[in-house]
Amino acid sequence: MRLIDIYRSAIETGMEADARDAAELEQVLEKAKTAYEKLDEDEQGFFDTERLTNPYDDTRICAGDPELDVRGLIVGIDMEVGEVLLADRLREKGEPIDLVFAHHPEGPGYANLHRVMYMQADLWAAQGVGIGLADALIAPRAEEIRRRVMPANHYRAVDAARVLGLAMMSCHTPADNCVNRFVTDHIAAEAPRTLGDLVKTLRAIPEYADAARKGYGPALIQGSEGARCGKVVVDMTGGTEGPKEALDRLSQAGVDTLVGMHYSEEHKKHAEELKLNLVIAGHVSSDTLGMNLILDRIESQGVEVRCVSGMVRVGRA
Repeated sequence: MRLIDIYRSAIETGMEADARDAAELEQVLEKAKTAYEKLDEDEQGFFDTERLTNPYDDTRICAGDPELDVRGLIVGIDMEVGEVLLADRLREKGEPIDLVFAHHPEGPGYANLHRVMYMQADLWAAQGVGIGLADALIAPRAEEIRRRVMPANHYRAVDAARVLGLAMMSCHTPADNCVNRFVTDHIAAEAPRTLGDLVKTLRAIPEYADAARKGYGPALIQGSEGARCGKVVVDMTGGTEGPKEALDRLSQAGVDTLVGMHYSEEHKKHAEELKLNLVIAGHVSSDTLGMNLILDRIESQGVEVRCVSGMVRVGRA
């Protein structure tokens, strides 16, 4: 499978699982096109033209020829210099590894992580929060993340892969979209009554069961096990945590329970004040589930998959 086909498969899978409809995704691409066409010719060279066809700024080919025929890949949640060296060592031992496949963004995807956060406004709007208010809530938080990420050494692992002759790509929001939809559908089908039942329902998913056995499985952090779930919303995509003020608006819109990958202590305390229930499904385990759903299509094309850095491969038909 060519590297470009792996990349396109990831984007396509992410778009199919996106909570936004096709018309909204087309608007995202159209907005990027308009921004590009307004630039002077000398400024267009600094524009990331992948934005014209890919709505996920945190998912990019970071190194390697797009036409590369990938025999096998090494995949993990965080693929840093150590994992790149591990890939090279395994290749020296004869394993057919051509691609370092990261979940958390590297290179250009890391530098532009903040751009995908604006989709959170659409997710909140779907729960009854006014879209104007939602846009106003997410903008300052996205800018905060942009400033926080600016000093990072974005290309450290990418440069290591390039020097060693390995291709590298990251797949962030497409995988997060997949886990968001999967867990939403799973909870809807199981219809747990209490928060304790909800945690047990999550543990029925293999990736969460594996995490529970390892000591970091799904957990209730706000609310009591015997309390009824009420309206449950899965909150697992959109780059990273939104502002705590969004919890107020979701609660006012009738949301009783949020199921997320992780919540800060600040978010937890605010939810406690609002009497809003919080369930942490698990960060690495949720990322693993999302990446497994992306990998199903890729592995089915004959690409060998080696898992490291938190990944546990669970295939689904």
